[in-house]
Parts: sequence; C-alpha cells; structure tokens
Amino acid sequence: MIVGKVVGTVVSTRKNENLIGCKFMVIEPIAELGGSSKKLVAIDNIGAGIGEMVLVAQGSAARIGCNMAESPVDAAIVGIVDDGTGLGVVK
Repeated sequence: MIVGKVVGTVVSTRKNENLIGCKFMVIEPIAELGGSSKKLVAIDNIGAGIGEMVLVAQGSAARIGCNMAESPVDAAIVGIVDDGTGLGVVK
C-alpha cells in the first residue's frame, strides 16, 4: 500500500470497455513513507480530489479492492487519509 497525494487527473475518451465511467487520478507517492519518486495513475472509485492524501493499492490488490477483477487496473485509490499524524505526513 502506498500513501500519496492526488496532484492531477487524466482524461481518456478511448479506453478498455471495462474502464468506461472510471475516473483516473495522478498520484505523487510520499517519499518519507518509502514511496517512489515516480508519479502514477490510479483509478478512483471513492471520490478523491486534487490535494487529498490517499491510500493506493497496486497490482491484483488494486483490481480486487475496487471490484474490477477482470479489468486492466494496476493501481486503485482505496482510501482517503483523514489524519496523517504518526506517519510524519502533514496534510
């Protein structure tokens, strides 16, 4: 699981039919928590917004976590961080 900040959105009008209606967000992992310095794109089924801290699952856990087991999803926002105290993260 990765803790990151939503820094943007991605719009795709042509995509796999299993992804129609899905929202895509650009995530910047938090380096202090062991995150990569590379940004990633994650599917968002929970309504995160730009500037929010989120929990991101990757790989098969992402597909299972957003009930899209048969979809080409590699990263999914699975939670919005309400309080990052104790993690060294300031929201």
